[in-house]
Amino acid sequence: MLKRKPPQKQMAFDLSSFDSSKDAQLERMIEARVAIRAEAEAIRWRFRLIAIETVMMASLVLAAGFALNQPRAMVLRGALIVGAACFASGVMLIGLSGVTGLAISAFRRWRAR
Repeated sequence: MLKRKPPQKQMAFDLSSFDSSKDAQLERMIEARVAIRAEAEAIRWRFRLIAIETVMMASLVLAAGFALNQPRAMVLRGALIVGAACFASGVMLIGLSGVTGLAISAFRRWRAR
């Protein structure tokens, strides 16, 4: 079987040098790295979804305003207000979910004592 070289930025794990007593430690280390990476990816995806939602809502207001032959300045202003409100509410929801997660974690640690 061919052995591929890992990319330069990626650290290679040489599992042959670990004995069975270090398996649990290695597993915890891998799980911690995966959890950090998954959390960072989740935040990125949330921001992507907010951006997509903002653009969609603003474009729907633009399309509806122009389809109803409303004045252009009013349609543009309405689309800008809807887009800004959508973006602000999404960012607030991300912040509140993060704060709630931290509060729940702190409560669980306090309760476990």
